[in-house]
Amino acid sequence: MRYERDMMGYGKEGIRITWPNEARVAVQFVINYEEGGENCLLHGDEASEAFLSEIVGISPWPGQRHWNMESIYEYGARSGYWRLHSAFTKANIPVTVYGVATALARSPEQVASMKEADWEIASHGLKWIEYKDFPIEEEREHMEEAIALHERVIGNRPLGWYTGRCSMNTIRLATEEGGFEYVSDSYADDLPYWITIDGKNQLIVPYTLDANDMRFATYQGFNTGMDFFTYLKDSFDVLYREGMDGFPKMMSIGLHCRLIGRPGRMSGLLRFMEYIDGKDKVWTPTRLEIARHWTRHYPPQLSLKPTSLPKKDFIKIFGGIIEYSPWVAEKAYNLELGPAHDCPEGIHSAFCQVLRASSEEEKLIILNKHPELAGKAAKSGKLGSSSKSEQHSRGLDQLKDEEGQKLNDLNGQYLKKFGFPYIIAVKDYDKRTIFLEIEKRINRSREVEFREACHQVERIAWYRIKEIFDRGD
Repeated sequence: MRYERDMMGYGKEGIRITWPNEARVAVQFVINYEEGGENCLLHGDEASEAFLSEIVGISPWPGQRHWNMESIYEYGARSGYWRLHSAFTKANIPVTVYGVATALARSPEQVASMKEADWEIASHGLKWIEYKDFPIEEEREHMEEAIALHERVIGNRPLGWYTGRCSMNTIRLATEEGGFEYVSDSYADDLPYWITIDGKNQLIVPYTLDANDMRFATYQGFNTGMDFFTYLKDSFDVLYREGMDGFPKMMSIGLHCRLIGRPGRMSGLLRFMEYIDGKDKVWTPTRLEIARHWTRHYPPQLSLKPTSLPKKDFIKIFGGIIEYSPWVAEKAYNLELGPAHDCPEGIHSAFCQVLRASSEEEKLIILNKHPELAGKAAKSGKLGSSSKSEQHSRGLDQLKDEEGQKLNDLNGQYLKKFGFPYIIAVKDYDKRTIFLEIEKRINRSREVEFREACHQVERIAWYRIKEIFDRGD
């Protein structure tokens, strides 16, 4: 069973990246241009719009136009947009416009000003409507129509895509379409990342719902322009510090003409723009600039992805992790694995789950498949390749006669007492400590030592799995 969600991302260590001019943070502004693309009977929809407006508790009016709602959206096109256009052009900050294709078609003067300012105009879909219940073929048709209409209105096809009110099929459809340099229907990271769908790589440049003026229209949201400024400033300061520590990130800021375009809210955005203007090493690109920088410097990597392997290939690679027990690898493969398991920690976790769920009899069989240290198997050359390498790394194949005799005696005493051989993850110890450990452990109860031996099997598995990933098998 495969769990498709990626809960790992760049992991504990993160990823060290470099923005142009060694910027500590990339601050990216989006203007969502939706006015004229929202639900409205004039647009062929069944009801009025009820999303992101000044009207608290609004609901759709089936079969009716909603004058107040329409006029709020009209404010965004008539006044709010121009306030934003003035602010960003005066500050010489480029923006990415997420343009709903039908909205752009109904706003020729605004489109002309976007092009004159050399802003990126990405696609925000055909209409500003909810796609969660759309059949996949119908959503595909809308995407194709959006691209075609965008090209007729703008003069070129969109290279970025963000539906916003998307379905579970949206990113797959955008990837299949093949013409988008990035897709932004994700809120999963502070940096771009690659996904692979049916063998095709797609760059995701995540968007934001928190540093977003939509929260002026939600119950838990911003009440004043100063609220917005404070949140943006706090977000920026944290990311700027991380950039100073060598881990630059991306800060997305989402804007809507009918929301932030109101004078009382606009003050917060203007304060923030002034604030970052006073900071060194801040990059304010379009999303397409971010995507192209990432594609050029951080292309998709060919790396081991065990959870994507056929079972036979998985067992071929990992079947020897537990000494002569490939069934453990098979059971690990059958667990609910996903992208978060495509790392040493993930595969080791799966193996440990199987080991810990095994019966006492199964665990004992596993323990008894392990060879004695510097024992008969080693002397006769019958050690598995991993065991041979591990024992060699600590000089156990080069013991002096008295050392060999002592370890042989201790191995015999240990096996007679516990019914399984002395097992130790030799990479955790040096030769001297390996001897000390068996002398200490031989005096324990069987119950305690059984648990310890199982723990050592897990440690051995960790080193073997890590080695496979390091080799890139």
